[in-house]
Amino acid sequence: MTDLSPTAETLSDITTELFAVNGALLRAGDALSARFGLTSARWQVLGLLHDGPQSVARLARERGLRRQAVQQTVVKLVEEGLVSTSPDPADRRAPLVALTATGADALARIEPAERHWMEHLAGGLDPDDLKATQRLLRGLRSVLAEGLPPSATGDADAAEVTDPA
Repeated sequence: MTDLSPTAETLSDITTELFAVNGALLRAGDALSARFGLTSARWQVLGLLHDGPQSVARLARERGLRRQAVQQTVVKLVEEGLVSTSPDPADRRAPLVALTATGADALARIEPAERHWMEHLAGGLDPDDLKATQRLLRGLRSVLAEGLPPSATGDADAAEVTDPA
């Protein structure tokens, strides 16, 4: 990219690395979870349900995914008996998704492999760097939750205000 401040240029480089790391994590997660009859997507949803039932919309928000993609994953998990759905007393239109005993067992079986994987990944990393990265990513996620600025979405009025040329 051209004409970026040094900070924005660094953020652009970090974004490129994040996309690559995300892909690598998904591939490795798929390889690890396949031993347990899961995919990374199914494993993520099961893990989010560990603390109790949630709506599909909330699951999607938590992982930054499209609701439709999470819904498709939930349908497969229901078919496999790993989760169940029930009416949400707070919103009858959106059911709650909950782990079944089989789903909880699947999570319990994958947890030792996950712990080993995390220890392996963390092995050569500086704990202070990890904490700083966590703070950075949480801050970036918060800014991203605000949405794109009007000038980035093609809003002509905003473009005129930010670029009066």
